[in-house]
Amino acid sequence: MEQDEPIKVDKWDQNSVRIALDDAAKKVLLGLGYEENFRLIDKRLAICTLAVVAAGFALIYDWLYPFPASRNIIIFCVVSYTFLMGVLTIYMNYCEKSIFLIAHEKDPIGTEPDVVWTLSSSMLKYDQYYTLNIERSSANEHVRLSSVRKSVGEFFDENGELHFDAFQPVVLNLHKTLHSDKKSQ
Repeated sequence: MEQDEPIKVDKWDQNSVRIALDDAAKKVLLGLGYEENFRLIDKRLAICTLAVVAAGFALIYDWLYPFPASRNIIIFCVVSYTFLMGVLTIYMNYCEKSIFLIAHEKDPIGTEPDVVWTLSSSMLKYDQYYTLNIERSSANEHVRLSSVRKSVGEFFDENGELHFDAFQPVVLNLHKTLHSDKKSQ
């Protein structure tokens, strides 16, 4: 797998560093032929869409029937929007957590259920260490987790350029440890 254009970030911006590493890990795993599952993102998008529909309905209703007549509808839409934003916050903090990829490994024959690979990461504020977690689960087995904690200095140079060739083996080794566990059982 070749990196077409080098990824360059502000090395002092922790969020952009973490996101660049997340994108690189996603590229490595999807390069193995896995199929990405957008279920978490779709649910977040559905919640946001409902909130925007509630706000849009309030706007249109108020335009058609000016304020005194639309008071109850506006109150209902504002409460609905606020409730949906609360649901979105809870969903993102407790369901999505720090997951940035869910990928399915399809069985070539099609007789076995899919193996689901989940990637998540964390990087504490003002910390130089990046933690990548890979979780492997399938219907037939228990969930297995492997993680690595490395300094971002191992993957970025002084100019903030990501060295994909230094990061790719780390992700592949994590993947290999979980994949070989399956074959040894």
